[in-house]
Amino acid sequence: MGHLSNIYRLGVKELRSLWHDRVMFIFIIWAFSGGIYAIATASSQELHNAPIACVDEDHSALSSRIIDAFYGPYFKTPDTMELNEIDPGLDAGAYTFVVNIPPDFEKSVLNNSHPDIQINVDATQMTQAFIGSSYIQSIINGELTEFVQGRRSSTELPVSLATRVMFNPNLTSSWFGSVMEIINNISMLSIILTGAALIREREHGTLEHLLVMPLNAVEIMLAKVWSMGLVVLIAAGCSLYFMVQGVLQVPIAGSIPLFMFGAALHLFSTTSLGILMGTTARNMPQLGLLMILIILPLQMLSGGITPRESMPDIVQDIMLLAPTTHFVSFAQAILYRGAGLEVVWPSFLAIIAIGMVFFLSALALFRRSLASS
Repeated sequence: MGHLSNIYRLGVKELRSLWHDRVMFIFIIWAFSGGIYAIATASSQELHNAPIACVDEDHSALSSRIIDAFYGPYFKTPDTMELNEIDPGLDAGAYTFVVNIPPDFEKSVLNNSHPDIQINVDATQMTQAFIGSSYIQSIINGELTEFVQGRRSSTELPVSLATRVMFNPNLTSSWFGSVMEIINNISMLSIILTGAALIREREHGTLEHLLVMPLNAVEIMLAKVWSMGLVVLIAAGCSLYFMVQGVLQVPIAGSIPLFMFGAALHLFSTTSLGILMGTTARNMPQLGLLMILIILPLQMLSGGITPRESMPDIVQDIMLLAPTTHFVSFAQAILYRGAGLEVVWPSFLAIIAIGMVFFLSALALFRRSLASS
């Protein structure tokens, strides 16, 4: 009971220190509120108000019809330009797409001569270029079909392809972006808070005060783990309920308590990693450099940004040793697909095992640093 009391009181001390560190406190609030909203709404992956221009060398009813088919919210109102203005307009970044309709286009279509329309794309706008090119081809094909056949639908094929999009029927990027930002922030902030808490002890000289007290390294570490983990867990839960479900109206398919339980297991791993990094780094700038080297690969290769199946096999195997891989896996399964404990328990066990390795490694290094102090 004495050890538990020490762990509790040290943890309360950490919470009070965090409360007085207003910059860090405001950063946590922003990361789970305004940051979530900004990522979900400002970085949309859909085509929206793409700048487009058209070169109409045909001046026919069909060419006018095609130009008028580009409208919001996908495209801005098309500008008209001359042929020699295409390259300057694209080079200046004024347009992402320029559609060039050649002379006698309508006549060639009616004569069934299969004329070509040139679509010039600024591929430096990679996401818009990829999506927008498909939109433009679909719009032009639809207008041509309706002009020639008198109806919008194309020829009926003997086999029909029915596409059913699960979990996100409208492919709304905010549904994906908001939840993934919470998942990423849980990992990032838990490492930052525990690492910064340990370095703050060293910089303020309070670590020496702890050494003269009847405390051991396990109690000091567990106090930082539970206090900083609790802060991140509460912030994530509030963000999930009030920001994601309330403000952004994102539906959650699965059990939030089950996700929070898994997040708590994950926080044991990441807070232990934060202590390991805080023990290795001697000051805040060094911790920042370590964060760049560790956090970016953990987040980019965890499967939250790109599918793990698209990565090389060796990268997939190595990332199985990272807690973020299993965290992203069960978080998406629970929140997107409504998976239960019977599906995600292997990921839970993997995170517990990885967390124990991180904790014991951090404990050994922390004890060594205390002995040399």
